[in-house]
Amino acid sequence: MKGYSKVKINYVNGDATDPKEYGTKIILHCCNDLGLWGAGFVLAISKKWKVEEAYRSWAETKEDKDSTFILGNYQLVSILPGSDIMVCNLIGQQGVKRFNGTPPIRYDALKKGMQSLSIILPLLPNASIHMPRMGCGLAGGRWEDMEPIIVDTLVKKGMPVTVYDFDDSSS
Repeated sequence: MKGYSKVKINYVNGDATDPKEYGTKIILHCCNDLGLWGAGFVLAISKKWKVEEAYRSWAETKEDKDSTFILGNYQLVSILPGSDIMVCNLIGQQGVKRFNGTPPIRYDALKKGMQSLSIILPLLPNASIHMPRMGCGLAGGRWEDMEPIIVDTLVKKGMPVTVYDFDDSSS
């Protein structure tokens, strides 16, 4: 692909819950399909904003026949009315524990969710994606497997993506 070498993820040291760019900032992270919230990156999110309730309400629908609370789907939550920051809860983790040695991350679900997200992002004013090394903590994923999915589904489609390696030296 011509120009592919110029298509890349922006890596920074910092806090993914504190993006500085202009425009709509989407904080993307991996959630489980059980509706559990309380460990990993969501702790940083919950420390700043009250978006857990929206996720839990969505999770309560998982037993409904027409529920969208399934692997590969996402929920966009505005942190405050009129804010230019949104949290994207992407269900890319089946359960929360390893099963027969297999980590709970589901790369195919993450890819599906990011492909769907990439369709609506151009509708948001100057949208950009901000995330930790998603799926590589509690979900048990490997960045070598995650990075190409992000590049193929978001970056190659022109979406600015910043990945944050947390730097707590300023704390």
